[in-house]
Amino acid sequence: MNRVTTTALLLALVASATSAFAADSTTPDQLRAAAEQAVRAQYSDAGSRVVIVPTKLSERLRLAACSKPLQTHLPNRQGTPSRVAVAVSCTGAPGWSIQVPVQMQVFRQVLVTSRPLARGDMIGPADVHVEERDITRMGYGYVESVDQITGHAVAHPLIAGVVLEPGDLTGRETVHSGEEVALIAQVDGIEVRTAAMALDGGDTGSHLRVRNDTSGKIINGIVLGAGEVQALP
Repeated sequence: MNRVTTTALLLALVASATSAFAADSTTPDQLRAAAEQAVRAQYSDAGSRVVIVPTKLSERLRLAACSKPLQTHLPNRQGTPSRVAVAVSCTGAPGWSIQVPVQMQVFRQVLVTSRPLARGDMIGPADVHVEERDITRMGYGYVESVDQITGHAVAHPLIAGVVLEPGDLTGRETVHSGEEVALIAQVDGIEVRTAAMALDGGDTGSHLRVRNDTSGKIINGIVLGAGEVQALP
């Protein structure tokens, strides 16, 4: 047998062995595909766009081929992380489990400030607009709907173009400081109403101070609803 024939035979044997090895193993590409599919299923909620950032696994990683479809499990955690380790496992013969890292971006429509806002400003639809942003970078949360800002004031100054976070808002106010309200009092079993100005803001059930427009007296009261304050004894 000449050298050329011997070399060709050796190459054929190597190729055959490599093909058989690959057929009897689970490849890094299969592991990565299973992990990425699990991530997309977990985080592709309505209105979200998941972008997988390729994570390279060692090409020398080989696990025995699984007799059943690969199983995946994601850890239970709050929020939306930028990186997650997915447990990929074989529940059939021979049985194995491995952690596969997946890096991702999750885009969602969130509210962004349209103009600078000062502390105490009441915030409304004209002050914000919707933009698609990567929420994996938002460790302090985000606001998605105009309904979530209705009745709230700004807790601290905000510049234009920043994502609105829950911590940027004060509690909801049914009555606002400086607003004219109806001050309601019970006198000998009779309900008496008079005009007053709220000196504080608060939601229904909150205690605040009002100034009676007639007497000028400052009275403690409780908010009954929009524009109405019950005088406290």
